[in-house]
Amino acid sequence: MSQVGISQEWVNWIETNLKNGCTVDMLANIMVSKGFTLQASVQAISDIQQGRPLTKTNALVGGANSSGFIYEASRVPMDVNFIDTSDRRVFIGAKVERPVIITFDNLMSHEECDQLIALSQSRMKSSRVVDNETGKEELHPERTSTGTFFNICENEFITTLDRRIAEVMHWPMENGEGIQILNYQPGAEYRAHFDFFPYDLKGSQQHLATGGQRVSTLVMYLNDVEQGGETTFPDVGVSVVPKKGAAVYFEYCNSKGQVDPLTLHAGNPVIKGEKWIATKWMRQHKYN
Repeated sequence: MSQVGISQEWVNWIETNLKNGCTVDMLANIMVSKGFTLQASVQAISDIQQGRPLTKTNALVGGANSSGFIYEASRVPMDVNFIDTSDRRVFIGAKVERPVIITFDNLMSHEECDQLIALSQSRMKSSRVVDNETGKEELHPERTSTGTFFNICENEFITTLDRRIAEVMHWPMENGEGIQILNYQPGAEYRAHFDFFPYDLKGSQQHLATGGQRVSTLVMYLNDVEQGGETTFPDVGVSVVPKKGAAVYFEYCNSKGQVDPLTLHAGNPVIKGEKWIATKWMRQHKYN
């Protein structure tokens, strides 16, 4: 296949990921973070999807390695083995420096996990994703879970968790979105995606206006999963197995507002059992 402004390596990457079930939006987000324009990315993916030759409209702006993300010191200390919060000593299990990925062994007690699930069960609804064009939350086949949200400090129990989470993430509690609960039944998954809002996409603007960019994520595992359900980071070869009470943290937005494309991640399909997780996203500014 002939190409203008896009290497054969990128063509192969697009073809492989389309075969793996990735959507145009997902692939375009990654290409934008690597220096492609949004229009060029979508057109190139569409051309490859339809088997058409690539045209000049597929040219790069700045080159495929021009995202220029600058790594800074992790917000969460990388030189310690545990973090003392106001009510719990949380032990670190593993660390990755680029991108910043940290696992915690005991962020929540088993009793707290059970309580959070119990509080959530009557509130669960089909999970939605943010539409890149409208900014609205829509049902989408790439996300096949059910979920709910708790408001910040909604009750005494949630306040305890919000405070502990903020202390572990080393970020102001008021900058956090409400805790999201997700339940994945056998076969359910969340395909590869970013947690940050791509700046070039129209649908991101209303979300950026409510606290700025997301800067970091904490995924907390509320139960043990018999098989499957790992949180994977395909570009860096990291896979985190869900373990009751444990969590995985990663950050992706630096002080300059740049976002890290290496934090592409997915929730693998649950094969046996079910998976319950709680997620906290932190913003640049106070979330409202």
